[in-house]
Formats: sequence, C-alpha cells, structure tokens
Amino acid sequence: MSYSAVKPRAGERRQAEQKRGWLSYYGKYKVMYLLSLPGILYFLLFKYTPLLGSVMAFQNYNIFAGIWKSEWVGLDNFQRMFEYADFLRILNNTLAIGFYSLVFAFPIPIILALMMNELRNQMYKRFVQTAVYLPHFLSWVVVGGIVIEILSPTNGVVNYLIRQTGHEPIYFMGEDSYVRSIIVGSGIWRNAGWSTIIYLAAMSSINPDLYEAAQMDGANRWRQAFSITLPSILPTITVLFLLQIGNFLDLGFENIFVFLNPLNTARGDILDTYIYRVGLIQREYSYTTAIGLFKSVIGFLLIVTANLFSKKATGEGLY
Repeated sequence: MSYSAVKPRAGERRQAEQKRGWLSYYGKYKVMYLLSLPGILYFLLFKYTPLLGSVMAFQNYNIFAGIWKSEWVGLDNFQRMFEYADFLRILNNTLAIGFYSLVFAFPIPIILALMMNELRNQMYKRFVQTAVYLPHFLSWVVVGGIVIEILSPTNGVVNYLIRQTGHEPIYFMGEDSYVRSIIVGSGIWRNAGWSTIIYLAAMSSINPDLYEAAQMDGANRWRQAFSITLPSILPTITVLFLLQIGNFLDLGFENIFVFLNPLNTARGDILDTYIYRVGLIQREYSYTTAIGLFKSVIGFLLIVTANLFSKKATGEGLY
C-alpha cells in the first residue's frame, strides 16, 4: 500500500478522534450549556442586537423610512449635543452622582458582608440577611414614595425630629442641594443588602484553616478580617469595582426620575432623564442615540483604563 493511500486514512482517524473528543466534552457539560442558554439569548437579543441601531446616531432618523433609507448627517448630532446650553450641567450632574455612588455606595456592601460574616448566631444572621435583602425587591416607585413620605415637611419622621430640636422643618425635595444625597442614600438602602450576596459567597470559599492558624497566633476578629477575609475577596471586589466603573455614566432612569421635580431638576437631571425627555417625549431618536453612544464610548474607555491600573496595582482585572 502506498504512502499516499495511508496518509488520508490517518488524517481521517485524527479527525474522528477530535470529533469524539469534542462530543464527549460537550456531553459532559451539556447541562451547564443548557443552563447558560437563556443568559446567552438575553445578551444576544437585548445587548448585542440593539448595537446595530447605533448607526442612527449618524442619521436624521425617520421612523417611516427606517435605518436603511434615513438621511445620513455624519457628526451633526454629536455637534448638537456639545452645543446644547445645558449639556455640561447635565453631564456634571451625572458625573457627580456617579462619583458619590462609587465613593459611598460601593464600600457599604463590603462592610455589611464583613459584619454579617462575623455573626455566630445563625438565626439572628438569617434575620439580618433577610432584613437587608428585602428593600431590593421593592420597585423604585415604592422606594421613592417611602423616601418622599419620610422627608415630608408636614408629617415626615425626619422633620418631626427636626421640629423636636426647635428648628424649622426642611423641604428636602424642594431644594436642589439635597437631591443628590437623597438619590445616593436611597440607592444604598435599596441595593446594599442585595450586593452583599456576592461577597458572602466569596467569603464562604475561604479556607477555615486560615482563621484557626490566625487564632493560634493571637489574632483577634478585626485582625482576621483585615488580614485574611479582605485579601481573600480582593479579586471579587476588583471585578465588581471595574464593572461599576464601566457603568459610571449609566446611572439608570427610574431611581433618578422618581425624585425629580421642577424645584430640584437643576442638580438632579442626568443624561438618562434627559434622553427620556428628548428621545421618547420629543421623539429625537437620532440625537438621543448619539448621547447613548457617547455614554457607551466613555464607559468603555473608563473600564479599559481602570483595568490597566488594576492589573498593575493588584494583579487582578477583568481580562
């Protein structure tokens, strides 16, 4: 038998072996792939497919003509965005609230997780976990109503305490100097407990032998938390921090809109609420698409830059 006849058969055998290897691999993790399928479909349908609509930012989009037949205007929408008189004010509000959320809201779940991890009474620990998780399941409309009622100048609990000290009640929702603190504070109350789930899960994977060795060396609970727990969950903290950096300008709409009124809009209006007014109410689709694309580009640059710094400083990153 000639060499030329044997070579194709050897190649066929290798291909068959590779095919069986792939089939056995997929068969082994078939359940995992099936479980991940809904998430993959979600991102394909609601995250990646809408990216095709970004071309509207460079068009004078006509809803009847569609994307393919609408007039191309180049960078006119971006120029209009930067020439808008209040754009810098709205961008400044977005940056300020995003910065406050990063500085004050991000560390709270870590602190809560550390505190709950130290609880030894399991019944009390479950009660505390349930109590801090519950606000996450309330809609922002309900949260807004609760906060507004608590801060009411007539029958709110906060102003009742202020009157008891002999001072005049404060109309918190009517003064723009308070709106950013109210937005960030309500976000902490609603989401901090839910975010602790990730940190508690990371803490559960820490080797208990590390704590036993630390106790033998005389380390108290504070020393164990700072020397063992925090370094062990540092990769998780880094990943979540980088993800929040990427969403720095994406503060959401509902959690801001429920607290806005004509008296506090000057310091509470952000890019998302501006997009709602101009895009949905005034139907300026191309213009608001340009603003959304601007937010995405800035978020991408922020996350890439933060990831580079994180890799150099801690050795941890998203990629």
